[in-house]
Amino acid sequence: MFKFDRKLILGASAAAAAAFFAAGCAESGSAAPAGTDAVAAGKSCATSVASYNDQRTYLNGKKVIDGGVYYPTINDKRGPYYVNTDTDNGGYTYGRTPTQNELNAWNTTVTPWRLPPKGEGSVSEGEEIYEAKCVMCHGDFGSGGGGYPSLAKGNAYDNMKTLMHQRTGPDMEGPIRVFGNYWPEASTLWWYIMEGMPHPDTRSLTDDEVYALVAYILNLNEMEIDGEEVDEDYVLNQEKFAKIVMPNKDGFEPNIKGPNALEDVRAYYDNPANYGAQKIASAADRCMHDCQKPTAKVTPITIEQKDFLPPLSQVRDLPKEEGISAADAEAKATYEQSCAVCHGAAGMGAPVFGDKKAWAAVVGKGMDTVYANAINGLNAMPPKGGTDLPDDKFKAVVDYMISQSK
Repeated sequence: MFKFDRKLILGASAAAAAAFFAAGCAESGSAAPAGTDAVAAGKSCATSVASYNDQRTYLNGKKVIDGGVYYPTINDKRGPYYVNTDTDNGGYTYGRTPTQNELNAWNTTVTPWRLPPKGEGSVSEGEEIYEAKCVMCHGDFGSGGGGYPSLAKGNAYDNMKTLMHQRTGPDMEGPIRVFGNYWPEASTLWWYIMEGMPHPDTRSLTDDEVYALVAYILNLNEMEIDGEEVDEDYVLNQEKFAKIVMPNKDGFEPNIKGPNALEDVRAYYDNPANYGAQKIASAADRCMHDCQKPTAKVTPITIEQKDFLPPLSQVRDLPKEEGISAADAEAKATYEQSCAVCHGAAGMGAPVFGDKKAWAAVVGKGMDTVYANAINGLNAMPPKGGTDLPDDKFKAVVDYMISQSK
């Protein structure tokens, strides 16, 4: 399991990118003599690369950050691919340095070491917001539905035990992986709600509303903060948020926290015992053919599942509906697949399917306008609802939605 910590992963990616895309003596650049440009340094390294057999180690002696292979620049190629070595020398003239205000507007990430802005919100307020803007996708009490993930499935601390479950028996339950018992940091929840929710109207929630929603989701997971239960009257603020300890905070590897994160990751991937089933002496002994053959243990499936209720069927046809034409059936299927997420419930900023008053106002603008908005997109709705239907087919979907709202 791996924890994706944005800033440190970014730092790790930057180190890896430096190795892949800088010339020859990359990563630290320390191998190039003072005053030598990157292209010259790359070419000066080419002769030493001939004896450089372990491509999992940079020329400065450090291991490749992700356990992969490093390709130095040799004869204007990295591996089998030619590269434009002129770019290694810099000289880009596009764009400009962003202003501090522009950086501040972009730099909104909430992380374990960077708290959300000041604010507060209660569980009861969060429940009201959830019912108005979230329940149509994430289900009652965060239970999930419609292809969107569950946010809670009971007590987070009790559900921790399920992470060890394996379906080795016909009636055994698998692991539960929801926010409360699986996510390692609460900061991810706060940041994602603030940046990406609700789905059709992102960045519309105030900081206080985000605090309220986080408080409500903590309540659904029956969690505690600093020994205090997050009950219906609980008010979450920045100070309390800093004290949230997720049950699974240590359940991911490798360790990518702290000042030694990059070296910890190098050491992790340099030891094959940390990943996979290959029983080899060292990472340098890795192979690409029949690597598992001497050590792999084949375990056949011994449990045959039978007597499914309802019985399994190979038929893929949609159920036939009485009194509905083939065209209407096709339009209905498109609506349910591509349009219902926004038009299926109030709070999504779109006229609700079946709401006569709302659709009467839409139709009052004239059908030419209605069709044009639907085909070309309007506000949060993408053109044709994100489908690739021809215009006449999508007009039939619009007609179907209007016909069911009279």
